[in-house]
Amino acid sequence: MFTKIKNWWVDFATRRPEISRFLVFFVLSNGVTALQLAMLPIFRWLFDSFTNLVNVDFQTLPVGTNFDGSQYYIFDYAAGALPQGGGGLAYFLAVQITLLIAQVINFFLQRNITFKSNTSAWIAAGWYALAYVAITFIAAAAQGFYKAPIYDLLMNTWGWGSTGEVVADLITGVINAAISFWVFYPIFRVIFRQKKTESEVGSVSESA
Repeated sequence: MFTKIKNWWVDFATRRPEISRFLVFFVLSNGVTALQLAMLPIFRWLFDSFTNLVNVDFQTLPVGTNFDGSQYYIFDYAAGALPQGGGGLAYFLAVQITLLIAQVINFFLQRNITFKSNTSAWIAAGWYALAYVAITFIAAAAQGFYKAPIYDLLMNTWGWGSTGEVVADLITGVINAAISFWVFYPIFRVIFRQKKTESEVGSVSESA
């Protein structure tokens, strides 16, 4: 059974390399996303329980204004527990640490399994780091629109309390992961290239 599935996949990957590559990328990305979603509530609990960082304001990079006329920040983590506050520095660190861990794991999985890249890992890591920073800013800017309403809806409007907070953690984590998913795939296609080996170049020359 396993052999048949393996043979089918090898044949499919040979006939449809781009589709098969995207499917592997999709599966691995969802696995990393599941890990990220599991880690976020844990890190939030650690910071909230053992530090006072939830009460430390972290609002930086002001750009434009909100609909109510207040200042809009790219990184908007006002002091205080959600949903009244923005989670403070504790929420920011929880999000960024889980995202960093997930993306480091994702880097090696995608490079070695999905794209089977044999180019310089250091050069790829450099471009990956730049992409990671850019996506961090994009995701943070987008979060200002949906984070507070989601937590307020689940915790207050629907009255789910702490359960609503956990569900809101999962939803915001999924949105962050979705942004990363669609932005990273075209980037991976560029930085995770396959360079032909000398034996492969020689085989092509002989056949020509």
